Amino acid sequence: MYKALEWEPAGNVAVKLSTGEPPASNYLDPELIKDLVQSVKATIVECNTAYGGSRTETAMHMQVAKDHGFTAIADVDILDADGSMELPVAGSTHLENNLVGAHFGEYDSYMILSHFKGHAMAGFGGTIKNISIGLGSKEGKCLIHTVGQSNTSLWGGDQIGFTESMAEAGKSVSDYLGNGERGGV
Repeated sequence: MYKALEWEPAGNVAVKLSTGEPPASNYLDPELIKDLVQSVKATIVECNTAYGGSRTETAMHMQVAKDHGFTAIADVDILDADGSMELPVAGSTHLENNLVGAHFGEYDSYMILSHFKGHAMAGFGGTIKNISIGLGSKEGKCLIHTVGQSNTSLWGGDQIGFTESMAEAGKSVSDYLGNGERGGV
């Protein structure tokens, strides 16, 4: 698909996906994406969750990535293992800044591989969720969920404000990557 769009991932390439929550959550089968990931010499990237579970801490999250077969096809980088990186949110209503994983800036190109799933507040998960909440550090995820009110709690945001904050965070990622000029998303 990226070739049909006449875009080539360049530089240090990241593939953002969900490594899945054990024991049997939805995630893309590593064998299905292996050829693509390896053809662009990508690193699989993820961020820790803010809600608990088996992906809330980096060591546990890396074990999940291994258990689900991702470390067998590529290197895996938990982007917020070393905290957050701040991205400005131009023209925002709710977020002054978007907090993504600190390693986010180490990659020149991002390919987003999404699987369809339900989400309590967003309605469904897809690419916009993957580049906003998915690239958000724990603190960033909290800011999006609470419509910019807290970077330590997920609770308290309203659904419309949440979806608008999610869009603002996604826009900050796209702006940072230059809408394809720097490497794209």
